[in-house]
Amino acid sequence: MNRFSDALRALLLSAVASFCMLAGAQVPTPPEVAARSYLLLDVTANQLLAQKDIDSPVEPASLTKLMSAYIVFDALKAKKITLAQTLPVSPRAWKMPGSRMFIDPKMQVPVEDLIKGLIVQSGNDATVALAEGVGGTVEHFVELMNEQAKALGMKNTGYKNPEGLTAPGHTTTARDLSILATRLMRDFPEYVHYYAIKKYRYPGTPSTNDTNRNLLLFRDPTVDGLKTGHTDAAGYCMIVTAKRDFPNLSGGRRLLSIVLGAASENARANESQKLLNWGYTAYDAVKLFDANQPAATPAVWKGQVNTLKLGRPEPIVVSVPAGSASKIKTQVARPEPLVAPFAKNQQVGSLKVTLGDEPVAEVPLVALEAVEQAGILGRAWDAVRLWIK
Repeated sequence: MNRFSDALRALLLSAVASFCMLAGAQVPTPPEVAARSYLLLDVTANQLLAQKDIDSPVEPASLTKLMSAYIVFDALKAKKITLAQTLPVSPRAWKMPGSRMFIDPKMQVPVEDLIKGLIVQSGNDATVALAEGVGGTVEHFVELMNEQAKALGMKNTGYKNPEGLTAPGHTTTARDLSILATRLMRDFPEYVHYYAIKKYRYPGTPSTNDTNRNLLLFRDPTVDGLKTGHTDAAGYCMIVTAKRDFPNLSGGRRLLSIVLGAASENARANESQKLLNWGYTAYDAVKLFDANQPAATPAVWKGQVNTLKLGRPEPIVVSVPAGSASKIKTQVARPEPLVAPFAKNQQVGSLKVTLGDEPVAEVPLVALEAVEQAGILGRAWDAVRLWIK
């Protein structure tokens, strides 16, 4: 994994720690959510705002297709396949039970249409066709899914198939799903628009399954994804993301809701909407620093320059209970002394954010610019100065 991936995984995993910190402060009480487990993540601030049983194992049902899409998007990005390329439909894909796109072995279907079939229609046939086209076989594609889950830090996820039908050992957790959904949006911004498509049908196929099951796409104009799932064992599940305008946040504020094991299609939508609305009203997002703006410029020793700029490549934003922004305090925690060299994006300390005296979040800080080692004389002089200090 590269430094960016490591730092991003650290940010995602620190979201739970941020929630636990907030638990000590006076925080808004989440609404009652009728689901086995749920999670509300402020993606912009990378903070958990509400949770229940997020590490309990669950069947992901068609939420599995988020990972299938991740593997397909990665293949597109690596130019192993193209959107216009056509793929055959095997008998195995054609005979898949459950939700279907209604493709058959007489067809050669463009990758882009198969992606729409996977996402909008939740087609198990489209998913298998893509798995065979990208992985060679379904079994190898599942190996790729599990390798990617491990690489993303999804510690409690195991895949047995690409479509999400019930199988022993095919499980995940709400926490792992939040990691996957966040990385999917962050790693493939050029492809996530497919999740906002409300209706799709491949020409020449029946129109009996042409409507996106994400009911919030039709109810809330700020919702633009992501996926629903249902089996008898999993219940009704839903991962929803929305982006709404917010003061001082030029790109808007994104929340992610995960509801697992609701009682019906309507219930999962209602509970997800309830969580989103609560998150947007109960919490304010506060931008502390712009992207690449130094949060601190401490002295550095034995370097070609005398200071090290610490910040984040994206804006540093925190979520706090509505109306409490004036109580925010920040403090930089870092090693001392700082001795060059430092690579760009190398983590060096963290920004600790408190609300009054209560911890809110701890954001990893990275070197915004590389600092090379000084020459022999410069290093020797700083060594003497450090010894005296």
